[in-house]
Amino acid sequence: MPSRRPDPGPTTAAALAAELRRAVLEGDLPPGTPLRQEELAVRHGVSRHTLRSALATLAAERLVTPVAYRGARVAELDDAALVALQQLRCALETEAVRLLLETHGSAWPPQVTGPLDAALAELAAAEAGADWAATARAHAGVHRALVDAAGSPRIAEAHAALDAELLLLLRHVRPHYGPGALAAEHRAYLREVRAGSLDAVRSHLAHSTEVIRAGRRAAGTTDRPPG
Repeated sequence: MPSRRPDPGPTTAAALAAELRRAVLEGDLPPGTPLRQEELAVRHGVSRHTLRSALATLAAERLVTPVAYRGARVAELDDAALVALQQLRCALETEAVRLLLETHGSAWPPQVTGPLDAALAELAAAEAGADWAATARAHAGVHRALVDAAGSPRIAEAHAALDAELLLLLRHVRPHYGPGALAAEHRAYLREVRAGSLDAVRSHLAHSTEVIRAGRRAAGTTDRPPG
């Protein structure tokens, strides 16, 4: 019997997109940074076609904004973009919660509670370590676990596509939360959802929007135009 051929690795464009995404989300490429095609192609040793493909991937994630005749730049998010992002997250998460409650009611099985408990534990650990970047990722993980629990691949896919944009925003704005407050807030949120409250989704995301906006005001980034 012939041996199984190994799965192919990521394409060069996908690998480059991952490298640039990491640089953007870790702050190596701050918001507004120009991404000039010729310079980036030479630096990364790729063709202009490959680079354009990678930038198109990041543009679809709203991490970069194309600039005519000049390549692209790292996106900047103003308050209007924040509100629009949260509204879309709310629509997707509300429908996911509706499906979850329709399927299981309040009797959530282990395949639902297990990933949620693990995501909450990761959030609590990141907060305890005072690592904001890890906390932001873990925060996204809690919401992702809740949406995934609905069992709708299309909703999960659409929701996950928003993660990068939210992480970009939170990378440069640290909302004010006391030690452990974010994990406690999300535990309370999940209790409300499990009790059958669809309105809890809207209330939770509306509150987080205001907390993030307060953090942006404190950081002096409220009036940045969208990239």
